[in-house]
Amino acid sequence: MGRLLLLDTASLYFRAFYGVPDSMRAPDGTPVNAVRGLLDFIGRLVSDLSPERMVACMDADWRPAFRVEALPSYKAHRLADDDGTEDVPDALEVQVPIIVDVLAALGIATVGVPGFEADDVIGTLATADPGPVDIVTGDRDLFQLVDDSREVRILYTARGVGKHDVIDEDAVLERYGIPGRAYADFATLRGDPSDGLPGVKGIGDKTAASLITRYSDLRGVVAAAADPTSDLSTTMRRRITEAADYLTVAPSVVLVRPDVPLPEFDPSIPVTPRDPDALNALDERWGLAGSLRRAVEALRELAGRP
Repeated sequence: MGRLLLLDTASLYFRAFYGVPDSMRAPDGTPVNAVRGLLDFIGRLVSDLSPERMVACMDADWRPAFRVEALPSYKAHRLADDDGTEDVPDALEVQVPIIVDVLAALGIATVGVPGFEADDVIGTLATADPGPVDIVTGDRDLFQLVDDSREVRILYTARGVGKHDVIDEDAVLERYGIPGRAYADFATLRGDPSDGLPGVKGIGDKTAASLITRYSDLRGVVAAAADPTSDLSTTMRRRITEAADYLTVAPSVVLVRPDVPLPEFDPSIPVTPRDPDALNALDERWGLAGSLRRAVEALRELAGRP
């Protein structure tokens, strides 16, 4: 079926917003740095990777109820106020609808599912697809999806889209000392303040990796803590036991869902814009200039390659 490119869209437009000068504005003064930056990212990714299919995965729910019910601290520090909305800069929030409209006019498949995050959409698509699959994200949580046997890899954008790191099973092992399939258990033990995951007190990267290597997975670690004959130290046994409530619910929060009910969509790379009139109107209104032209040209050139 050819290479599938999955975009963690919010991760990319946040990076564009903070990395592209906010002097990029529409004729009416509205900032469009995130829009133009995302278009440039798409153009570059398409040119460099030559995917045959592409999906812009969206957060229809950035803080799903099933995760909050399991762990109320999940992303709680990102709440804007009591209405449950995410604290997003006003200058970025105004650009998100523009991004959605531009992607639709281009004909790039955009998929978000109520009640789920983009990570879950990505997890479902990556799990079901025979591969190869490239997932473009700045979110380490998705490292758990790496699978060399099906050619599922992460293009990790922490240093930028143009300088992304290719994360395969060897890369996960080199970074953390664990296989990619163990990343969710590793992250559960270590915790992640950016997601409101407290982790187990006193356990950092090295200790989490050591425990998972020794006991295979999180279940094995918890079992060892409950077994008085295991070789766990008294201190470590106490720390894990005291975190029992957290360790019971955290896996349902950390694990990316592979079973999201996806709508029908066409992931094919658009040869020409789906709605050129709408795209021209968006270009005129928002002043997307060279960024839009480069994205359109990259898509057209890809369609013409053998």
